[in-house]
Amino acid sequence: MLNVSPRNLASFDVDDKSGAAQKGALLNGDLSKLAELAQSLVELSGSHFEKIASSYGDASRTHLGEWQIISRELSQSGDLPGKFAEYVTDAGQRWILFLDIMREVGNFAVEQMEGGERLVLVYDFNVVIDGRTLERPTNYLLVQIQPPEGVQTDPTLRPYMIIDPRAGHGAGIGGFKSDSQVGVALAHGHPVYFVIFLPKPQPGQTLADVCMAEGAFVREIAKRHPVAPRPVIIGNCQGGWAAMLLAASNPDLTGPVVASGAPLSYWAGVRGKNPLRYSGGLAFGALPAVITSDIGNGVFDGAHLVLNFELMNPHNTWWSKYYDVFAKADTEGPRFKGFERWWSTFYFMNEAEIRWIVENLFIGNKLQGSQAFLGGRAPVDLRKIKAPIIVFASQGDDITPPQQALNWIPVVYGDEREIRARGQRIVYMVHEDVGHLGIFVSAKVAQKQHDRIVTTLEMIESLAPGLYEMRIEKKTGEGTSAYYVMSCEERGVADIRALDDGAGDEKSFALVARLSEFWVNAYEFGARPYVKALASPALADALVWSHPLRARRYLLSDKNPAVAPIGTFAETVRKERKPADPSNPFLKSEALAAGLIEQTLKFWSDVGAAAKELMFISLYANPFLMRMNEGYTPETDAKLGETLRELPEVEAALAKIDQGGFAEAVVRMLILMARSRGAVRQSRLERSNLVLRSTEPFKSLGDELRSAIIHEQTLIIDFEPDAAIAVLPKMLPTLEERQRAIALVEEIAGDPLEMAEATARLIAVLRETLQTQALVEPREKSLQA
Repeated sequence: MLNVSPRNLASFDVDDKSGAAQKGALLNGDLSKLAELAQSLVELSGSHFEKIASSYGDASRTHLGEWQIISRELSQSGDLPGKFAEYVTDAGQRWILFLDIMREVGNFAVEQMEGGERLVLVYDFNVVIDGRTLERPTNYLLVQIQPPEGVQTDPTLRPYMIIDPRAGHGAGIGGFKSDSQVGVALAHGHPVYFVIFLPKPQPGQTLADVCMAEGAFVREIAKRHPVAPRPVIIGNCQGGWAAMLLAASNPDLTGPVVASGAPLSYWAGVRGKNPLRYSGGLAFGALPAVITSDIGNGVFDGAHLVLNFELMNPHNTWWSKYYDVFAKADTEGPRFKGFERWWSTFYFMNEAEIRWIVENLFIGNKLQGSQAFLGGRAPVDLRKIKAPIIVFASQGDDITPPQQALNWIPVVYGDEREIRARGQRIVYMVHEDVGHLGIFVSAKVAQKQHDRIVTTLEMIESLAPGLYEMRIEKKTGEGTSAYYVMSCEERGVADIRALDDGAGDEKSFALVARLSEFWVNAYEFGARPYVKALASPALADALVWSHPLRARRYLLSDKNPAVAPIGTFAETVRKERKPADPSNPFLKSEALAAGLIEQTLKFWSDVGAAAKELMFISLYANPFLMRMNEGYTPETDAKLGETLRELPEVEAALAKIDQGGFAEAVVRMLILMARSRGAVRQSRLERSNLVLRSTEPFKSLGDELRSAIIHEQTLIIDFEPDAAIAVLPKMLPTLEERQRAIALVEEIAGDPLEMAEATARLIAVLRETLQTQALVEPREKSLQA
């Protein structure tokens, strides 16, 4: 029987009051957070307004000044009818030439749609492995690039394997110019292999199957080049995370990984600058990808992804790039058609593939937190990658901003000491302004950044483990004869975090990920059976052909009877071409009008991007909605300070702090020297690399043992720097060994007059410790070059 004594009633009353007080405190806290959110939205709105007003105010003043000049020219012109007739003739001819260019683009696109498999690679190639023949078939192929006439490759040099992005387009963008990643590697004598893919995936194909196929590709390359170092894996854009998956799944097969413009930290970004990351939250997470795959009869149309890219910059998509072709119709055709051959190819994925990508990467952001499972029982762990990782990002990249390319590093490793403790070398570089595609398409970038990557990879492998920023400076020459030098400056994860404005937005994106799971589950238990029942191959084909990107190209091809005759008209125009004089005021008026249209479209694009950001933050930073994800904590793996000493490799290294001989002692001193100045110049890297690879006792060590010694000595210096110096006499017991070791270190250090003060002090300490005060003459003058 329930006891309802006055004492118990009083107890209930106290509990009720306590619960009410707690609820009141929670409500007050949420209201306080809501007020802070409102204030931040006001400040963000003001920032957007100020930036837009400043940008378009300046542009409007510029256009007004241009119009005033044109007006004066029109009023002072003595033959307006003649100049107008000249302009009309020119504009009409350019219009025909423009339509002919669009017709040729449409014809190529239709050919691809009807089953063509022509790649944009400008190189000939041989198929090495057809993924359709593997035990788990995929639509991926490994091809070997045939060097052009006059170019020789050396099979003993390190081979390169390039993975292009499978993000809606076809393969080949990494080699559709001679000045490209492919061209740079070939020019330096390296064998080059390319991973391409066919338009349609194999039935049942998954990303785990793709990763296994790429592993088979790497094994075949290693088999073909038995004496060469392990292959370099280059991943462009979405091919970057594919390269990282491959390297993490096959750490004993792959050489250095180069991720160019590759997103790996999908929630990262700066408020006011990176609106693309908000798209998933405003489009119900992974739900659209699942629904479109179901309507497509189990296949996802990559044209949807391409359309998303185009919607990011409507001023360029719908106006600027076409007006540029129209304005320069005599010369712009080859460049435009060359690029559109790639941009106008739309490939497909299976539902399982696009769903894994969306749920594990772009919405879930699981890869950096070791929570993404790829066909196995264990999640993918990026710490398993043992080869150096080179990350190439750009401040001008609006698809993969530097934060998304780099923020995985602090999450995966927590601290630069852990990077060193695990023996990893991560080198990143951030271009000032090149756009996303320019990272792996631009000829200038290929000649500068990619050339330095190719020519210095061996030296990068000789670096002590750690985090570095590669800086490239122009030294001498112009154009293709320009010679660039690089340096690797030591960095910490704080430098990576400084590129971002904090991790405060992560909780909002984590909430989106959780809601995405809810939306997809609700769809799967509700409408999905009915949607799949309605789907059919005929409906899927109809939707493919009616997609706006395909329909537009189809209508501007020879399939359209009204367009087919344009080719004949264009030939006549080219024979009778009468371009207007560049000083024609009507031609200038056209350019001004085009600029105004572009400015207007860009204005509304920027307003839309600002509205998208404000809407996302209003929804998903709302403290009441955030209660759905109260358990979320930011993903970090910060094994810092003394806890790192518990790693087996650290304990093993410290146990041998006073062990080793000449090789270990010299490597230890070289690492100390590099630490003393915080950067390693290319000239010093070259001298160090020459010594460690071509002189004894280092030469006979081999790459693996030499790398192990560098890792071991790095750990000793990291955890016991003073003791590391103090025990050097024990490692070099004779005066002859000490003098030889100091001489070698001084040779690599270079000219004492150019030496940093900290480095000079360190060498003085080393001489004093080893009791070798006098400078010793260098053994080989060539090392000072």
